[in-house]
Amino acid sequence: MLSRVASSIYWLGRYLERAENYSRFIDVNFNLMLDLPPDLKEQWEPLVITTGDNEIYKTKHKNFERKDVIHFLTFDTDNPNSIISSISYARENARVIRENLTKETWENLNELYHFVLKRADKKDWNKEDPRAFFESVKNQVLLLYGLADSTVARTEGWYFRQLGLFLERADKTSRIVDVKYHILLPAPSLVGSPLDFLHWTALLKSVTAFNTYRRLYGNIEPAKVVEFLILNKYFPRSVFYCIREAESCLHKISGLADSGYKNSAEKAIGELRSNLEFTDVEEIIDIGLHEYLDQLQIKINDVSNKINTNFFQIKDNFINQTQIQE
Repeated sequence: MLSRVASSIYWLGRYLERAENYSRFIDVNFNLMLDLPPDLKEQWEPLVITTGDNEIYKTKHKNFERKDVIHFLTFDTDNPNSIISSISYARENARVIRENLTKETWENLNELYHFVLKRADKKDWNKEDPRAFFESVKNQVLLLYGLADSTVARTEGWYFRQLGLFLERADKTSRIVDVKYHILLPAPSLVGSPLDFLHWTALLKSVTAFNTYRRLYGNIEPAKVVEFLILNKYFPRSVFYCIREAESCLHKISGLADSGYKNSAEKAIGELRSNLEFTDVEEIIDIGLHEYLDQLQIKINDVSNKINTNFFQIKDNFINQTQIQE
């Protein structure tokens, strides 16, 4: 497969997953704000901090008002990671490799692109309740995933797309967990209170994990939530699960068996997977959740950079490929 084709397929997977994840945690944070006691101030700054776009935001806005944050993360084309930017980049990559996509995939992605443009023109961020928009974005991305799952042959292209999807999902799950670090309780005495419980519940709902967590663990406890979202071997949005699947995709691409490595990307992701596999939640808490997640995101970015070096290192001109979040 040509490196430019592989690159476009990989970034198509990443950008769609990025748009879907942004829709998830904006939607859930909006729901959380509605459930908070009326005397508590809404907190939108944590969403901007955890996306890694804080510096860009501060050049455009002085305060973290709800409408400003929703516009910045959703419809601001100056933000390279906003929903509208991610879907635009996904569509451009799909256009470049259109002959490699099914007709249904292209048509539905094109429909999603025009849907977001139309909602931007109608200034949906000014709505009192914009949740219907985010629900639509999530559902349309999931429809694209379903089409791919049912119609795409498991060849090299499939594994590049899955590789991009799982790396992006691992990164975003770690950032969603990190949101809790930045959400402040009014007083330390409220740790373990119903308000704290509400925050952790919202975090689980942001990755559609609430019901699965309750079946596996029962009561909401911070350490168990962290273990579930970072280290669980079976939940498709846990960081460990995503890294293991991404490693498997790399092995399929290189033609390697399930162990060892042929290049620096496989070596880096194997080390990361092994570290996660043999870490327990007590070690994470001892290090500090925020500090651990910072290092985890750096390692995921390092894997992505090594994938670029090993598979895509060609000077091409089409949209993308520098938008890895720091």
